[in-house]
Amino acid sequence: MKWPAIAVSCAVAAGSVIGVTLSHGAPATAVVTPTTATSPIYGVSLPDGYRQWQLVGVAQETGALDELRAVVGNAAALLAYRSAALPFPDGTVLVKLAWEREQSAEFAPAFVPGKPTTVQVMVKDSKRYAATGGWGFGRFVDGKSADEAQHRTCFACHNTNVRDHDFVFTRYAR
Repeated sequence: MKWPAIAVSCAVAAGSVIGVTLSHGAPATAVVTPTTATSPIYGVSLPDGYRQWQLVGVAQETGALDELRAVVGNAAALLAYRSAALPFPDGTVLVKLAWEREQSAEFAPAFVPGKPTTVQVMVKDSKRYAATGGWGFGRFVDGKSADEAQHRTCFACHNTNVRDHDFVFTRYAR
């Protein structure tokens, strides 16, 4: 191999490393510590590597919660959203990250994520979760599962508000 070809190969390799690092939003040494906590009733846990999943959509919840939220999904979720196919297939996993809403110190009209509040998970398994529309739910605060009483409210809310969208609130942000 001649010198220019070697230089190009090295540049491509370096660019790939930088691209992978930037696409994950953190250096390769920053690893999300998986939790062993599981939700009561459903047995759902935080999926490994969910912080590297693709964005599905964002939302702002007003009122008492006053939160900013981002929902990410696994490959099955993204495929279903992109094809506009309902119901979601078994194996779909959605993770909602929520933060207190704070006014930006740098730009007054903007709001930014503040303190994290919850991470919520939905797992589609139509046999295991037949009684709840095929979905299992998990709600976590600081990596620990919320109590059973909070988990009992999940399906009731989804059933009341988004039954016709396979019990999922989040719409795909194109």
